[in-house]
Amino acid sequence: MHKTFDIIVFGATGFTGRLVAEYLHTTYGTNGGVAWAMAGRSREKLTQVRDSLGIGTDLPLLVADATDAQALAQLVAQARVVITTVGPYQQHGQALVDACAHAGTDYVDLCGEPGWMAQMIPRLQGPAAASGARIVFSCGFDSIPFDLGVVYLQQEALQRLGVPLVRVHGRVKVMKGGFSGGTAASLIATLEAAGRDPALARTLADPFALTPGFRGPHQPDDSAAAFDELAQSWTGPFVMAPINTKNVHRTHALRGHPWGADFVYSERMLTGTGDGGEKRAKALARNTRVQNALLGFGPTRALIRRFALPQPGQGPTQEQREKGRYEVLFIGQTADGRTLRARVKGDRDPGYGSTCKLIGEAALCLAREIDRDMTPGGVWTPGAAMGLTLVRRLQERAGLSFEIVNNPPTR
Repeated sequence: MHKTFDIIVFGATGFTGRLVAEYLHTTYGTNGGVAWAMAGRSREKLTQVRDSLGIGTDLPLLVADATDAQALAQLVAQARVVITTVGPYQQHGQALVDACAHAGTDYVDLCGEPGWMAQMIPRLQGPAAASGARIVFSCGFDSIPFDLGVVYLQQEALQRLGVPLVRVHGRVKVMKGGFSGGTAASLIATLEAAGRDPALARTLADPFALTPGFRGPHQPDDSAAAFDELAQSWTGPFVMAPINTKNVHRTHALRGHPWGADFVYSERMLTGTGDGGEKRAKALARNTRVQNALLGFGPTRALIRRFALPQPGQGPTQEQREKGRYEVLFIGQTADGRTLRARVKGDRDPGYGSTCKLIGEAALCLAREIDRDMTPGGVWTPGAAMGLTLVRRLQERAGLSFEIVNNPPTR
C-alpha cells in the first residue's frame, strides 16, 4: 500500500520532538528525498514550531491526540515509520503503538521503561507479525550506543578471533550533558507504578525481563563499587544500566543467541584507578542508593516533578547540547581468555543533541534500508532489527564512531 510519508514525527511540539523535526529539516530539508510531516494534538502549536524552525509551509502538519484511537489509526496509515517522543510511554504510548502494530506501520520511540515494554511485547508481537509492522523501542541514548556497541564488538570478535565473546563489559568513560526531562519523568512514572505492583518491581530487577521464555545465567550485580579487572579501573553503578542491559539480552535472544546461552553483560561507569578511583566509585554507589531511596518516597517525587524536571518546551540550550559528548568502552572476553575492546563515541549531549539524531536515523534506516525479508513484522530492538546497517548509518550521518581500540595482544 502506498504511504504518503516516509516519516511522521509525533509529538513535534515537545522539546525533544522539536529537536527531531529540526534535525530532519536541517539534514534532509522538505524536498530532499525524504517525505516527512510533523504531528501533534494542536495545529496552532505545530504551526508555531514549523515557523520557529524556519521550515516552509510545504511541510504537512497533522493533528491527532494521543488518546484518540481513530485519529491515530488515520494518522499512522499515512506513514512508513512513525517516530514518537510523547512519554512517559506507559501513560501516553499504548494507543499509538497499537495503531502502528495493526496498520503495518513501523514504529520507533525513546522508551526507557522496561516494565511497559515487557507488557507490550506479548501484546504487540502477534498483530505486528501479521501486519508487517516493525516495532522498535529504545532508539535514543537508551539504548542505541550500548545495544549496537555490543553487536559491533561481537561481530569484530567473530572476524578477528573466530569465536564470540562470552562476556562483555560496557563502561561509560565520558558523559558530558544530562538526561532528558522525558527520561526522568519516565523513571518517576515507573517507580510509582512499581510501588503499586510488586510484579512490576520484580520485572525491573530482572535482566531477562524482555526475553520471554529464556533465562540466561546469573548476571553481575552492578549496584556497588567494584574494581574491573578487564578495564583495570574502579567502577560504579550507571543509572541507565537496568534498561540497557535488558535490551542487550533481548537483542541476543532475537538474534538466536549467537554469543552463547551463557553470555554475561555488565554495564557501569569508570571512575579511575588507585585510591581516588575507589573513593569515586564508592561515592557514586552511595549517591545512587540515596537517590533511589528518595525517588521511592512519594513526596520527594512530587517535588522533583514540580521543581527539577524541565517543563514542557524547556531543555538545554543549543550551545549546551553541542558541547556535550559521550564515550563508552566495551571490553569483551572469549571463553579461553582472549580480549577485544571497542569504543563508541557520540558528538552531542546524550539526552537531547545525540538522541534526536539517533532516533531520526533509526527511522530512516527502517524506512530505506531494512527490508521485511531481513526484519519481518514484530517487536524488536535496534541491535536486532538494524544491527550493523544502523552502525554504518550512524557513523556516516549522526556523529557516532565505532572502533576497535588499544587492544592488547591476544594469546
